[in-house]
Amino acid sequence: MKVFDNTTKKIFLASWVSLNSAEVSKTYVTQLHHPSSHSGFDILLPLRQWLNNIEVRDRELAHRLCKLIPSQCPFERDIKLFGKTILHIPPMCKLNPLYEEVVSLRFRALCYLADECGEDVSQYC
Repeated sequence: MKVFDNTTKKIFLASWVSLNSAEVSKTYVTQLHHPSSHSGFDILLPLRQWLNNIEVRDRELAHRLCKLIPSQCPFERDIKLFGKTILHIPPMCKLNPLYEEVVSLRFRALCYLADECGEDVSQYC
C-alpha cells in the first residue's frame, strides 16, 4: 500500500500579496483569541496579555528565552520493544493554557536574534 494512493490528488497554491504603504496604514491587525476567552471570564487573560506584550530587545534575554523554552514538547515519547513501537505518548504541551503565548515569545526571541543581531539560530532549532 502506497501513501500516494491515499492522499489528495489536488495541489493548492498559495502566494504572498504585496500591499502598498497606503493600504497597510489603513489595515488593522487583530489578535487571535484563545478558545477559553469565549466563555466570558478568562482568569489567565492578564498573564496572556503580559506574555504577548514582552518585547525582546536584549540579546542575553533572547538567548535565555531560547534556551529555557524547548522547540518541541519534551514529554512526547515512543516506547519501543524489540524495535517496534508499542506505545506512543502524545505531546502534552498543548494542554498548557499558555502554550501559544510561550511559543510565540520563543519565536519573537529567535526572530530578534536572527533579524536584529544577525546571529545563527540553528542551535535552537
